[in-house]
Amino acid sequence: MIKKFMSFVLTALLLNAGIGTVYAKSNAEKEAQHAGKVKQAIVRLGTGETALVKIKLRDKTKLEGFVNAIGEDSFVVTDGKTGIATTVAYPQVKKVKGNNLSTGVKIAIGVGIAIAVVIIIAAASGNIGRGKDLTRLVF
Repeated sequence: MIKKFMSFVLTALLLNAGIGTVYAKSNAEKEAQHAGKVKQAIVRLGTGETALVKIKLRDKTKLEGFVNAIGEDSFVVTDGKTGIATTVAYPQVKKVKGNNLSTGVKIAIGVGIAIAVVIIIAAASGNIGRGKDLTRLVF
C-alpha cells in the first residue's frame, strides 16, 4: 500500500514539475510594449511631408498630417492644411496608420510605367499585330 501511495505522490510531483507557472503581464508592461511598437512604426515612416499619418489617441482625439520630428519619448505631427504642430507621447497613441510608400514599391511602380510606355510606343509604331516579335523591341 505504501509503495502505491509513494508512486502516486512521485508521479504527481513529476507532472507538476513540468508545468511552469504562467504570469500575466501587468498593464504597465503592456503599455510599454505598445508604446515601443508605436515608436517603431513612426520611425519606419520617417519624417517629412511624405510621411503621412492618421493617429487615434487614447482620449479618442484624431490627428492627421505628417510626421515632422521624432524624439525619444514623443513625436510631432503637423497638420498639412493648417500647419499646426502637435507633440504626441508614444504611450498616448492608440492606433497609427501610415501612408508612406516604401522604396521597393516606388521602384515597382516605376518599372510598371516604363513597360507600359514601351508597349504603347510599340503599338503606335505599328509593330504589334503584324507578326513582329515584341520581345526584341524591349530586350
